[in-house]
Amino acid sequence: MTQNTISRYESGERLPGVTELVKIADYFRVSVDYLLERTDNPEINQ
Repeated sequence: MTQNTISRYESGERLPGVTELVKIADYFRVSVDYLLERTDNPEINQ
């Protein structure tokens, strides 16, 4: 994932797909729900 792509996600110019969301969540060790602001709890429920 390039810096340009991440910048576009941050600015709202582009939205990540499911695959990218999973990769970002895995990288930061948080849940996808946390990234999507569906929860305030960053912990992953397994």
